[in-house]
Amino acid sequence: MTRIAVVGGGAWGTALADLLARKGDTVTLWAREPEVVEVVNRLHANPVFLPGASLAPALRAEGDLGAAVRGAEVVVSAAPAHVVRAVMAEAAAAFPKKGEQPLVVSVSKGLDPERLERPSTVLEAVLPRGTPIAVLSGPSFAQEVYQRQPTLVVAAAADHTVAQRAQRVFSAGHFRVYSHTDVIGVELGGALKNVIAVAAGILEGLGLGYNTRAAVITRGLAEITRLGVALGAEPMTFAGLAGMGDLILTATGALSRNRSLGVALGQGQTFEQAQAGKATVAEGVNTARTAVQLGERHGVELPIAREVADVLFRGKAPRQAVADLMERDLKAEQWR
Repeated sequence: MTRIAVVGGGAWGTALADLLARKGDTVTLWAREPEVVEVVNRLHANPVFLPGASLAPALRAEGDLGAAVRGAEVVVSAAPAHVVRAVMAEAAAAFPKKGEQPLVVSVSKGLDPERLERPSTVLEAVLPRGTPIAVLSGPSFAQEVYQRQPTLVVAAAADHTVAQRAQRVFSAGHFRVYSHTDVIGVELGGALKNVIAVAAGILEGLGLGYNTRAAVITRGLAEITRLGVALGAEPMTFAGLAGMGDLILTATGALSRNRSLGVALGQGQTFEQAQAGKATVAEGVNTARTAVQLGERHGVELPIAREVADVLFRGKAPRQAVADLMERDLKAEQWR
């Protein structure tokens, strides 16, 4: 039995906490919202972020971050990417002052908007030196993981033994975990696919067909791969679960918040209208702008991400964004 703290009471953190608790581990779920802590402990549910889910009776929620992580053997970092630095810096204060540090597994799919960093890089900066860090990513809607539908994901760490340790922590009969050492590729695949999913949703909202959707997914994967390789990722990672697999799911699945946001934008809603009443902002929103900045920093062209950012932040008409993509200079399909 492993003592595990899941930091982040959103849909993904809650689904993973439930999975781990049902495996028999001692799991504490930290949530910032007092109402989430209260209802998890009293009713074994999280209607705010994972409605309709009856959570494992043994799962306990905690509003005190230090109390949640203190003594944990594994800490799952599940906060939204833009707050990972602040949240996990606070959590680090409760880590052991000396001796063995807990395994920290990042499951956030996004980028730090201020420093354009991947979540694992942020964790390396704020956690005690020597803390083993892994990342978990792949095609995995929280609702379907909760429903025990067969799901395949990837655990990655620079040290393969750390990746294998994370693999063992999460693997269950319905949740198969593969190990990997390409942390950059696995994290970028999980972050950037959200931007392409917004683009795919925009096309759907505009009433465009399967030809166009297939094109944006394929060319989106090319963008993700170009940037990933420039940052040191392995090209083949993007043909796997954390790349193509997660992209297909998020760009086409009805449960995708990023795709749904794009559909609303394509149908003529403003971002503010599309966001009204939502408990959280789709990760693709912040990542669109961050991805463009990261591409500029490394001299990598990201035309789809740029058009998505222009629609989100500059009020560009979605149909004009599509036209501008179609009218770009003719190029070879493969880059050199």
